Amino acid sequence: MNYNESARLGLERYQKDRDALLLAIESSCDETAASVLRGPREVVSMSVYTQIPLHRRFGGVVPELASRSHVEKVGSVVADALEKAGVTLDDISAIAVTSGPGLVGALLVGVSYGKGLAFAKGLPLIGVNHLGGHIAANYLTHPDLEPPFVCLCVSGGTTAIVDVRSYTEMEVLGGTRDDAAGECFDKVARVLGIGYPGGAPMDRLADGGDDTKYELPRAHVQGAELDMSFSGLKTACLNLIHNAQQKGDALDLPSFAASFGRAVSESLVPRAMEASRRKGYGRLAVAGGVAANRRIRADLEAACRQSGDRLFLPELKYCGDNAAMIGCQGYYEFLAGRTAGLDLNAYATRDISLG
Repeated sequence: MNYNESARLGLERYQKDRDALLLAIESSCDETAASVLRGPREVVSMSVYTQIPLHRRFGGVVPELASRSHVEKVGSVVADALEKAGVTLDDISAIAVTSGPGLVGALLVGVSYGKGLAFAKGLPLIGVNHLGGHIAANYLTHPDLEPPFVCLCVSGGTTAIVDVRSYTEMEVLGGTRDDAAGECFDKVARVLGIGYPGGAPMDRLADGGDDTKYELPRAHVQGAELDMSFSGLKTACLNLIHNAQQKGDALDLPSFAASFGRAVSESLVPRAMEASRRKGYGRLAVAGGVAANRRIRADLEAACRQSGDRLFLPELKYCGDNAAMIGCQGYYEFLAGRTAGLDLNAYATRDISLG
């Protein structure tokens, strides 16, 4: 029996069995992750290996090192997820894997490993959009959340406002024209010397700071009211820090971090609220690593109280890259008939409307 026939039979079994298990793999950047799910929203196990210590001395992700680390760790991470779930590959009914967007070398490790498992076991293979996975993290936290809704996706690689029309139909309503908000956090934190990745250190540093002390720019994209730009904010921050260092002046670091957090939040929150108003769903979700930022969460909560929108925030463990979110979205892709063949490829960039 060839692979296509085996996968077709596996697909039929998976469709009939509500308790069937799915194995998900994520390797888009600097986390090697695997997860076992029963159905779309029951996470049986999670395993994540982070490369942060490997990249910390460089102040950012080195793609070649990331790919090599994924090669070294993907097998043991998958084995750990299976062991935690108390199952073997013989108990798995389908494989979901991130196919893009992300670092293409890193993605290829997960895609290749997933294809190998699918071929060896004759299992259906599902390619998952990484951004769609981040959105699906909200389903794991909120069992009652269903499309349609608007989602603000904010991470180190992506900043976008997405119209989630159904579990598999999505469209970007607005996004950054240059740098992602998370990348801006990382670069500013690196220049300050407070650690990598920069989101959590900047968040902590802002405690007790005066968010009005430093006036930082907020970009406006004429003719595209939902689009954003963070390159100007990043440049302004770097110039401010370097000028102070050259003059021997001391920055009020808590106030600087608070002013920075306010500038980022005031670039994101009003646009997310405007998108929600335009769509009229009454539901706004947030996704991605920057969704853990306390200032952004607080501002969104305040804005939604005023507008009457219901706000959905993912659990902190689902904000960063993980495979549980990939498995969740993979299940819905599977229900929509979007399975892949052994020709599944990795994509550095990928429009979410294409899946």
